[in-house]
Amino acid sequence: MTDLKSTETSVRRGIVFAFALALACYLAWLLRKELVLLYVSGLFAVVLSPLVSATNGFRIGRYRPFKGSAVLLLLLLLVGAIVGFGYLALPPVIGDLQEFGREMPTRLPLLLDHLQRIPLVQHFLGGNIGAELQSFISNTATSILLSIKSWAGAIFDVAMGVILTVYFILEGRHAYAWFLSFIPVENRERLDMTLQRARLRMDKWLVGQGSLMLILGVSSTIMFLLLKVRYAYALGVLIGALNIIPVLGAAIGITLALLSASINSWGTVLAVASFYAIYEWIENSFLVPRIMQNRLNLPGLAVLISLLIGSALAGVLGAMVAVPTAVLISVLLDEYAKVKEEGV
Repeated sequence: MTDLKSTETSVRRGIVFAFALALACYLAWLLRKELVLLYVSGLFAVVLSPLVSATNGFRIGRYRPFKGSAVLLLLLLLVGAIVGFGYLALPPVIGDLQEFGREMPTRLPLLLDHLQRIPLVQHFLGGNIGAELQSFISNTATSILLSIKSWAGAIFDVAMGVILTVYFILEGRHAYAWFLSFIPVENRERLDMTLQRARLRMDKWLVGQGSLMLILGVSSTIMFLLLKVRYAYALGVLIGALNIIPVLGAAIGITLALLSASINSWGTVLAVASFYAIYEWIENSFLVPRIMQNRLNLPGLAVLISLLIGSALAGVLGAMVAVPTAVLISVLLDEYAKVKEEGV
C-alpha cells in the first residue's frame, strides 16, 4: 500500500514537472527576443566589467579621479567616439550623395539611352526601360518607408541593451548572488568557481580581440588614406569594429574595402587586396600567437559552429556573443562532463 502511494506521488510529481517544463519552454519561446536581449546585455556587462573596474581604480598618486563615475566616463567616451566618427566619416558620404543628386537629371537620360541599346536588357526589361526604372524606384521608396518601423524597433532594442548593460555592470554582484541563491548550498561553491574561470577566459579573450581590432582598424585607416580610398575613416573604423566577429567580420570588412577601392581604379583594388593578404599572414603568423595565445582554448570548428548558431538565433548580436558563449559552455563542460567520465 505504501509502495502504491509512493508510486502515485512520483507519477503526480512527474506530470507536474513535465507540465511546468512545457509551460516554461512555451513562455521562453514567446519571450525569446527579450531573453536574448537580457543574455546579450549580461554577457556584455561581464566582459566590460574589468574595464570599468580598471577605470574606477585609476590613480594619480593617491587621487582616484574616476572613482564612482567610471561607467559615466565610458559612456561619455562612447558618445564622443560616435560623434567623432560622424564628423570624420559622414561629410564625404553626404558630399557624394549631393553630387549624385545634382548630376542625376543630366546623366539619367544618357544611362537609359545606353541601356536601351543593349539587347539583353531589352529582352528582360522590355522596351520601356524608363517605366521599369520608375517602378523599381517607387517600390524601393515604399520598402524604405515600411522599414522605418523596423529601424525604430532596432534603435529601441540597442538603447535598451545599453541601459541593461549599464544596470548589469552596476548591480551585477547583487544579481549574481541572487542567481547563486537558487543553487543548492553543496553545489554553489563549485558552480561559482567554474563561472569565475569562464569570466577570466572571457576577459582575456576581450583584451586579445580588442587589441587585434585596434591594430586592424588603425592599419586599415592608414592604408586607405595613403591610397586615397573614399570613406577612409568610415571604412577603417567599420573594419576594426567588425573584427569582433571572428572570420565573418573580417571577410565582410575586406569585401566593403574592395568595393570602395573599385571606385578609384583596379590598381587600388589590387593594392588593397595585397595589403590584406599580407596582413592576414602577419596576423595568423605573429599577432594571434602572441596576443591571443591560449586565451580561447577552442578548436576552430567550435568557433565556426558557435558563429553559425549565434547568427541564426540572434543575427549580428548573436554572432558577436557567440565566442564568449562558446567559452562559457566549454568551461562548464570541462568542469562537469569530465567528472562524469571519471565516475564511469
